[in-house]
Amino acid sequence: MLPALALYLYVVLVPSFRGAGYAFTDWSGLGERMSFVGLENFARIFDDSAAQDALWQTVAITAVITIVQNVVGLLLALGVHSRIRSRNALRVLFFAPAVMTPVVTAYLWRYLYAPEGALNTALDALGLGALRQNWLGDPGLALWSVAAIVIWQFSGYSMVIFLAGLQSVPRELHEAAGVDGAGAVQRFWHITRPLLASAVTINVMLALIGGFKLFDQVYVTTGGGPGHATETLSTLIYKNAFQFGDFAYSTAIAVLLAVVVAAVSAVQYRGLRQQKGSS
Repeated sequence: MLPALALYLYVVLVPSFRGAGYAFTDWSGLGERMSFVGLENFARIFDDSAAQDALWQTVAITAVITIVQNVVGLLLALGVHSRIRSRNALRVLFFAPAVMTPVVTAYLWRYLYAPEGALNTALDALGLGALRQNWLGDPGLALWSVAAIVIWQFSGYSMVIFLAGLQSVPRELHEAAGVDGAGAVQRFWHITRPLLASAVTINVMLALIGGFKLFDQVYVTTGGGPGHATETLSTLIYKNAFQFGDFAYSTAIAVLLAVVVAAVSAVQYRGLRQQKGSS
């Protein structure tokens, strides 16, 4: 236990706190010259329109991903939990995207979303050419196109967690409710839904954390553009650190992002503990 704790302190905690200390300096990332500037970098965030846009876009795409991914994951879980013969093959098919790396997925979808790519070509072939879009080049559409990539990749992951919850629901409860005349919707709402509370909490927490940290899919597909339409806090941190040479400011944004993720995680964890205590 102690060696593992020492390794964790040395590899994770010490570098993290040391890195956070740069947020209170003017260090550019190169050289040894740095001065203590207090909270100046944090105050700058609230005057930086790019940072504010990135914050709101991060919140928006996180909210959409969390809601849609969990709804789709639950529907998939209900579908493959039924007694259809192909349920095992469908489980593998739906979960397969989750084992791909986000970078590979992003390159795949960049090809599909291209103006002359597979998606627009398929729309033309189906006689739906009027629906052709510049999926990653339209400022009003690009952010949601990226969200669709994340939802496509991780809905199967949510499905697996919901499926584990569904398999823990006693079949006798459904059979007894069926004898009393309860329909499928009533059985789901009054029996299955309360027993899926833990699975919902875990899925929501994972989706929220993943959304707030979203980087790979955005950087590969749009690089934060067009303009700043798909800029998230993670891509903004990267650009300030490695493109603009403003390492201290990027660290301040990273600290802000870490605080937001920790706060959301704490709320979700408290909710999960309360559910376990009441069950």
